[in-house]
Amino acid sequence: MPILLDHQLQEQIPHGILDFPIAFYCDELATLPNCVGPVHWHPYFEIATAQSGVLDYQVGQIHTILEPGDSIFVNQNTLHGIRQLSDGAPDHLPIILFSGTVIAPENSVIYQKYIQPILACNSLPFVVFRHDSNLWEEVRRQISAIYCVIQEQPDCYELAVQRNICCVVEAIFRNFDSLPKSEASRVQLNTQIRLQKMLSYIYENYAQTVTLADIAGSANISRSEAGRCFQSFMGCSPVEALIQYRLQTAQRLLQETTLTLQEISFSCGFHSVNYFSRQFRKRYGYSPGAKRKQKLGK
Repeated sequence: MPILLDHQLQEQIPHGILDFPIAFYCDELATLPNCVGPVHWHPYFEIATAQSGVLDYQVGQIHTILEPGDSIFVNQNTLHGIRQLSDGAPDHLPIILFSGTVIAPENSVIYQKYIQPILACNSLPFVVFRHDSNLWEEVRRQISAIYCVIQEQPDCYELAVQRNICCVVEAIFRNFDSLPKSEASRVQLNTQIRLQKMLSYIYENYAQTVTLADIAGSANISRSEAGRCFQSFMGCSPVEALIQYRLQTAQRLLQETTLTLQEISFSCGFHSVNYFSRQFRKRYGYSPGAKRKQKLGK
């Protein structure tokens, strides 16, 4: 299932998660251009595991390398993205998203005592469970068990998933004081808030004419400060981020619709098909027309 984002860069979660607050994804990298996932966030905890490739998992401003067998826990509402570094087939990258309410209701003692301290800790954006760490050996088995039962869905699988998630969260809580922390300064927190506002503006208005001044104005900051925010988190300028999102949208439309290249170009904010084609080829290494032929199997 591909990563789908709403206009605020929050991941669109299947409606069923409201009934059983867990979502499972696999093989997302294969659907993403160059095996690169967009920076996004969602109001759920996330656990992902590198299977065969070497991955760069960006959480906030920190880039963490995951080797095969490594898993990562990402705290909720944290900006994060993924990129495969190794060559070869896209990593299967199983991912689970879950709400703390799968363990206990928000107004319960269990939630307030064990879940709330984790999700409220700004200095704990993520935890890595290394494949060669004896400390996390049991946790890695529990994570694997979660993936397995979600995919197979035997009788009472929900109880098995809940039980294993409880064990993973318990391990994090028991080791909470000794876990590496990343203390975010007020400047870093403000930068992230500003970036979220500007990204939301881009996602809402990408089909229109958008200037650097417009992007900066959405966060009530100067153009130079907007540039610093994007460089610090995304390593590109605001305008480059805008073009990247337009191209990602075009890539999806080429794959999922029968719109003409001109219709796709204009709907993604490019007012020249030639310019759109040049930018598309520059980013992906092939033309939009070649992508369309690939879809049609020609």
